[in-house]
Amino acid sequence: MQSLELELNGRRVGVRADPGMPLLWVLRDLLSMTGTKYGCGISACGACTVLVDGEAQRSCVLPVGALAGRSVTTIEARLEDPGDPRRYRAIDVVRQAWIQVQVPQCGYCQSGMVMAAAGLLLSNPSPDDHAIDATISNICRCGTYQRVRQGIHLAAQALRESDR
Repeated sequence: MQSLELELNGRRVGVRADPGMPLLWVLRDLLSMTGTKYGCGISACGACTVLVDGEAQRSCVLPVGALAGRSVTTIEARLEDPGDPRRYRAIDVVRQAWIQVQVPQCGYCQSGMVMAAAGLLLSNPSPDDHAIDATISNICRCGTYQRVRQGIHLAAQALRESDR
């Protein structure tokens, strides 16, 4: 066990953990942040997606020891949190689009899907269908992929308009 410090949703947090422990378990078991979900444990499904320095990453295979000096953003991030306001706005805009087009069915995969979509929009503010399909590799057992794509287009438009 080691004392580790990372930036989580704009705040510095300390935790005692093995540096090789996956970030997913640090978030869920040590920090009680259960919005990030466990799905497969092998980085295939995307239920555990978080943003690391604004880029979508699968937390089930990401050792917490690799995050020194890096910023981690989870689905629990709010607009009023300190840190990168554009990142938080992207998450919020995706959440709103998800509601508007009724993306979730069971909802289990949605926190990871929202984070993957926010990561895409931070790197590509105007993704076409090909970019969405190539980037969003999260698995949704309910099969709401068409609504996910529609939600991403709606969120992209809203984010571009808010940047003007």
